[in-house]
Amino acid sequence: MTLIERKRALRGAMMIRRQGLGEDDRRAAAAGLLEIYQLERPAELPAVVAGFWPIKDEIDIRPLMAHLHGEGCRLALPVVHGRGQRLSFRAWQPGDPLEAGVFGTLQPSAGCETLEPDVLLVPLLACDPEGWRLGYGGGFYDRTLDDLRERRKVTAIGVGFDLQLVEEVPHGAGDQRLDWLLTDRRACAFV
Repeated sequence: MTLIERKRALRGAMMIRRQGLGEDDRRAAAAGLLEIYQLERPAELPAVVAGFWPIKDEIDIRPLMAHLHGEGCRLALPVVHGRGQRLSFRAWQPGDPLEAGVFGTLQPSAGCETLEPDVLLVPLLACDPEGWRLGYGGGFYDRTLDDLRERRKVTAIGVGFDLQLVEEVPHGAGDQRLDWLLTDRRACAFV
């Protein structure tokens, strides 16, 4: 199988795995995520932290984002501009209105300040013990991390359910490794 086929197969399997979680499991995971973050502290705070508004069956990081806001962090959410482009990030805080973006995302309005993050909370479908992440296949976070890392130090924290940790994620030259994995049961730093 080619790299693209291997990624596609793992994507499908991980979507099915994540869809199998019930609502009680999801609520417990959101609380567990916040608890593990507080125990492990994978990023220096305060900072500009780019999160994401959960879509599909992603873990709900909104309690974590509210906590980070309370810790003095400036928050931002990603804006998708179109296929093949990197993300930008607009300022957001709990309670701010959001508008529809592309691919089913929600984002702050165009009038919000654009921020460059120090820390990125990155959604994922799978992550392996080496820090390789599998996303939805658009390459948005890979392009964004590559661009940011060329200019400055940023910390990329992959965020998901513990069941999204797998033995191996297929990866290629354009893929970016994570610095940390944060789940509802663990935090792992990648060297």
